Order: sequence, then C-alpha cells, then structure tokens
Amino acid sequence: MDLAFTPEEQAFREEIRSWVRANLPEDIARKVRNDLHLTREDMQRWAKILGKKGWLGYGWPKEFGGPGWSAVQKHLFEEECALAGTPRIVPFGPVMVAPVIMAYGTPEQHRRFLPGIASGEVWWSQGYSEPGSGSDLASVKTRAERVGDKYIVNGQKTWTTLGQYGEWIFCLVRTSNEGKPQTGISFLLIDMKSPGVTVRPIKLLDGSHEVNEVFFDNVQVPADQLIGEENKGWTYAKHLLSHERTNIADVNRAKRELERLKRIAKTEGVWEDQRFRDQIALLEIDVIALEMLVLRVLSAMKSGKNPLDIAGLLKIKGSEIQQRYSELMMLAAGPYALPYIQEAMEAGYQGDFPGNVLGNAPLAATYFNMRKTTIYGGSNEVQRNIVAQTVLG
Repeated sequence: MDLAFTPEEQAFREEIRSWVRANLPEDIARKVRNDLHLTREDMQRWAKILGKKGWLGYGWPKEFGGPGWSAVQKHLFEEECALAGTPRIVPFGPVMVAPVIMAYGTPEQHRRFLPGIASGEVWWSQGYSEPGSGSDLASVKTRAERVGDKYIVNGQKTWTTLGQYGEWIFCLVRTSNEGKPQTGISFLLIDMKSPGVTVRPIKLLDGSHEVNEVFFDNVQVPADQLIGEENKGWTYAKHLLSHERTNIADVNRAKRELERLKRIAKTEGVWEDQRFRDQIALLEIDVIALEMLVLRVLSAMKSGKNPLDIAGLLKIKGSEIQQRYSELMMLAAGPYALPYIQEAMEAGYQGDFPGNVLGNAPLAATYFNMRKTTIYGGSNEVQRNIVAQTVLG
C-alpha cells in the first residue's frame, strides 16, 4: 500500500491550486474562512464558475461531460478547494442525483437533466426524510399513484436542506404497499414549480433558514420523470446514499477548520492551557487518522483492488470530528461565541473587541447546527450496525 502521491499527481495538485486561487472570488473566500452566511447567489456563483470550467461535476466520467478524473485526482481537487476557502459544492445535483440519473436514467433523461446540473444553472433539492421516516427511510409514506401518463403525488418531506432555493427535487415515493416496505418505493424527479408544491421554512435556534418542509398536494408529475423501474427506488437510493455519506466525511474541510481552531485558540489566550491544547491534539490525531483511511481507500482503488465498503465508517468519524471542532471553537471564544445578529453579519460587521479574528462568526450557533451531522445521511447508530454487518460479518 503506497499512500504517497506520484509526481504526476503532485503536478495535478499544483494545477488545481493555481486555478482555484485565480478564479475564487475573494469576497466568497472571506465568508468561508470566517464561517459567515453564504447567500444563494454566493453558492451558485461559485458553482457556475466551476461549471464553466467543466469541474462542477468533477466526479463525472467523460462520457457524461465530466473530466474523468481518477479517485486520487478527485480527492486532490476537494482538498485544494477546501484549503483555499471555496464554498462546499451543494451536493444534491452534481454529487447525489446526477450519478443516479447516469446509472439508471434513460438517454432522454441524460440529455434533459445532466447539462443543467453540470453548468450550475439548476438547483436541486433532496426529498428523502419525512415526519417519522428519517434513518428508517423504508417507511416513507409520500404516495405517488399512476394515473395514465402521470403520477399524482401526495405527502410531505421534511428537513429539506436549502429547499427554499430548489427548482427540482428528487424524491422517494411509495408506489406500492405489497411485500416488504423497501420493494414499494420509486425514485421520482419533480419540478418544484408544479402546482401543489409548497415549501415552508423550519427556523433553527439561531434564526437561520436552512431546512424546510415540502408538501405535495395532488402534484401531477409526468411519468417520464420516473428514474428506472417503478418500485425499484430503494436500490437507487442506496446508490445515492453511498455518495452522500462519503461526502459527509469531508476530511479536507476538517483540516481547514482545525487550523482555524488553532488561530482562535491562540488569539483568545487558551492555547497556553495545556488541557485545552491536549484536546486540540487529540482532534488532530483523529483528523489524520481519517485522512489515512481515505488514502487507504484511494490506494486500493488506484491499484485495482476493491476497497472495503466503508462509506458508513467515513460518515461516522467525519461527522463526529465536525462536532468536536465546532465545540472547541465555541469553548475557545467563550462569551464571544454567543452573539448572532444576522443583519450585522450581512453588513460585514466584524466586532470591536481587541484581537478579534473571529469575524462575526456565530460559533455557538455553528456548534448547535453541527449536532445534526450524526443524524442526517443515516444516523450514526444505524451506521454502526451497517459497519458491523458489512465489515465484521
């Protein structure tokens, strides 16, 4: 097993680093580095820059308009973007639904949906969770009834991240109650401008609007927006979730935030506290261990071996690390972590206390927000069961 990058891979890294530095707008990078609120325009502006270069679908094969990069090249791209301070690519289109469309969609669906995803022009949302159906997705109740050449959809989705911006949504819907719950689920693409679709915000503790409820009231969906076969959606959902859980691990973002944690600790005077510094050291060890695990997978893929199916394990450790660095940042900042005034942040207010390197970053709000990471994408409790069954036997 060779975890070292080749000269060719290092040259690829330099190419990515130079391009990102030349094309990333500084106002967006400043917001990311200080954990300030990113608007829809901020996120889509960067997506369109990547789309114009052909890199928004950086994991796509060449036959679908992607760069056709290897697993190592994709990792290096993600790392250089994270370290430069780019916004995370909103995954619902290019990372999640696009691979499903590629693998199971028709040629017409490829032509219809993939270009808008690749360019960053069309914003996609995810319709999986429902009230009472989170980690147990097989229990979804949103119903799609086939009537002629349409499906009539009724039901509700919840925790729809950034759904207020969505133009299209991919949904798990129940098309049959026969047999096991998993066998009656279909995968449907729905235009969110369709009559009967209502998006209602869920306000979080900090007052922000990140997640939503989405209601479907007799929504008519053309049957040609069904992906694959009816009642086979569970298979397609599992394909998608493997992409989501690997994305949630986000080791490169953790490396960037670890350095930010160190800056905050030094500025706020807690760096000299040996016990606090020990906690940072323990976190850094876990970040390094997670990166080694990712590199082991990449090494196996590069040598033509089949790596272990450890998407669940990556999700567990990555989400726990996100919670730990957000908690340590909050503790390092003390009372300065608490204030959160959205209007002041939008205006660029940076605070007036001595030595401020925090910007107006809502560290306490971020801490509370990060409680979700061990729940979404399949709760860590469920993931541990899957890892035990898959890896340990």
